[in-house]
Amino acid sequence: MAYLLLPCFSLLVLAFLISYVKQLITDARRHLPPGPWPLPIIGNILNMNKLPHRALAGLADRHGALMTVRLGTSLFVVASSPAAAREILQTHNASLSGRSPADAWSGGGHSANSVFVLQPGRKRRVLRRLGTAHMFSRSRLQETLALRRDAVAGLLRDVSVAASSGSGGTPVTVSVRRVVFTAMVRLLWRAMFSDDELSEAASRGLYDGVREAVALVMTPNVSDLFPAVAAADIQGVRRRFAAQIARAYKMMDGQIDRRTRARHQSGGGDASRNDLLDAMLDMSEQGDHGGVTINRDVIRAFCTDLFTAALDTTSNTMEWALAELLQNPQTRRKLQEELGTVLGSKSQVEDSDIDKLPYLRAVIKETLRLHSVVPLVSYRAEATVQVQGYTIPEGSNVLVNVWAIHHNANVWTEPHKFLPERFLEKEVEFYGRNFDFIPFGSGRHICLGLPLANRMLHLMLGSLLHQFEWNLPEHESGSAVDMTEKFGLVLSMATPFQVIVKNKQ
Repeated sequence: MAYLLLPCFSLLVLAFLISYVKQLITDARRHLPPGPWPLPIIGNILNMNKLPHRALAGLADRHGALMTVRLGTSLFVVASSPAAAREILQTHNASLSGRSPADAWSGGGHSANSVFVLQPGRKRRVLRRLGTAHMFSRSRLQETLALRRDAVAGLLRDVSVAASSGSGGTPVTVSVRRVVFTAMVRLLWRAMFSDDELSEAASRGLYDGVREAVALVMTPNVSDLFPAVAAADIQGVRRRFAAQIARAYKMMDGQIDRRTRARHQSGGGDASRNDLLDAMLDMSEQGDHGGVTINRDVIRAFCTDLFTAALDTTSNTMEWALAELLQNPQTRRKLQEELGTVLGSKSQVEDSDIDKLPYLRAVIKETLRLHSVVPLVSYRAEATVQVQGYTIPEGSNVLVNVWAIHHNANVWTEPHKFLPERFLEKEVEFYGRNFDFIPFGSGRHICLGLPLANRMLHLMLGSLLHQFEWNLPEHESGSAVDMTEKFGLVLSMATPFQVIVKNKQ
């Protein structure tokens, strides 16, 4: 039988070569955007690295702002300029708004109810409207103003306690990511469930679970590169994601069960708890909503998504902001002077102060530009369309490289420098209408929690800088902070940022 191995192997190689040549001919006929030459089977995987947003930006410099790459057997069209992003997110929004979630999302059945990855349709619209009405609308944000104030006050207390814990003047370091995450957990827990009793252990468990789940979603996965073998879950990524989702679901189930019992005992919804959970339970009892059923699976998936979106993005942005400010003392002093002038003896920034703090707003925007929250935004073509004279075929994956747009030298002067003043010279908003600056996305998939995230970033950063003195640890003083990025669903610092904090005298 051994004599048959060589002919069989030769036939297999020949079959792969024929398939490869056929693919190249087909791609040429379809007039796809230009791109790097793909290798058989693996495509352009060797062109990637641990920071794919940077690798793709480098490829775009050589092949164009709209290009084609193949990762395994999957076809990707990548947009890396404001003009290309506008056509995808605005001009052809209806045709290019599908979702192509990583295989991990299906772990634990989460993708079936996740507002992050639901395909355009009735269910997704119902859930986004629900979140807007009961969490992020202007009226709801006004109603929860006291909750935001309490969350910031709690953050300041936690940092003050930490700053006072050093004995004999020993410097105390804090994890910016951790303390901000804890403050946001408290806020969302109260806003969603009207519950003040979230234990430290539960908060820590949620922190660990969210970070692990987010990391797993963006783990390079054979199942994503070669969908034909996805069912095997060769790397176990889907299984591990399911385990993290199960932890979060258990916490959500506890809230659902307690509220359901309380409603049953009181004979209906408690008007004093007019929160997101009550709204979803009301809809659950009302039955079908135009073909959409709000059941336990939907409720716990939606609540888990809101936590995931708000917690990791906000805490990471705060970490990047403080890291930049501590490396740019002149910028920090300028911001603290503005805060001192506007706030005076007040201990924290209020919602009503934000419009009076233009430099704080500029610092937040520059942080979001330089350190894009979500560096790559993924879509799927629902139909074949023409973009900038090239074909994007139905079923192909479409990536908008937000990081590349935010570092485009044709748009931004010295794009790799932290220069908040650029946002004082011209008013640029981040609501998805200016395609030079789209940190929260645009179109149908603009970030659902943008209104809350915007407020909390200003309230927390301004209050922390006004209330405390911040310094780098001695081993980092006088040297550059490790600003190495870690790619994931959100862009984080590879080394968690530890900083010395002191109460102001």
